[in-house]
Amino acid sequence: MSQEPNASIPNHEDDNQNWYSSWFDTPYYHILYKDRNYREAQVFMDNLTHYLNLPEKAKVLDLACGKGRHSIYLNQLGYDVLGADLSENSIVEASKNSNETLHFKVHDMREPFEEKFDAIFNLFTSFGYFESDDDNLTTLKAIKESLSEYGFAVIDFMNVANVIENLVPEEVKTVDEIDFHIKRYVEDGHIFKEIDFEDKGRKYHFTEKVKALTLKDFQDLMDEAGIFLLDIFGDYKLKKFHKTESERLIMIFK
Repeated sequence: MSQEPNASIPNHEDDNQNWYSSWFDTPYYHILYKDRNYREAQVFMDNLTHYLNLPEKAKVLDLACGKGRHSIYLNQLGYDVLGADLSENSIVEASKNSNETLHFKVHDMREPFEEKFDAIFNLFTSFGYFESDDDNLTTLKAIKESLSEYGFAVIDFMNVANVIENLVPEEVKTVDEIDFHIKRYVEDGHIFKEIDFEDKGRKYHFTEKVKALTLKDFQDLMDEAGIFLLDIFGDYKLKKFHKTESERLIMIFK
């Protein structure tokens, strides 16, 4: 989810409503998170596609795909993949990898797609950014409406109980000679991460804000959306979900 910004991109520290559209559109987002474990992510996608028993050349939607790294891998597994993201610059970047069975488009996840998919993946905590529960409900309904008759959807979210229990309140992470000063806290049902740093003589401040949705919260939203929750896993090896010990909350539904 990224875009090369103008050097004069505003600091948006008060723009919590749409924090994701400013932060994900800076190169700094990708610098900070470039050491993410992509091998682990690939193992997760291997496990997931195997578990779902997707047919060869299945149509897969990678919802909130960022620069498309996971879309590319899913395509390499033999699937017909569409990567969608709100960030125009991310999609410009991702589209450099397009081929006959790999496409990218700018899309708001609250809107359903006209085409139908055999699988829809919303991975690595790419949910819960919206201020209102209505938007989260609308997103779930849009996912359901975009599935084919036999399709499955997957949301991979953090396990809020585990995250809060192990929250590191403050740390400094140095990447590419930039010192990112990170503060984390829980407030008003959200998990906040405030990020401060300097680069080329300029100070930056960004805030990540994700709704602290529990399994019960998702179940309530899914009930309201008419969604059937099929299975729940607690990590990328698809081990059983444990309320406090699991690192992830991975939900398979249709």
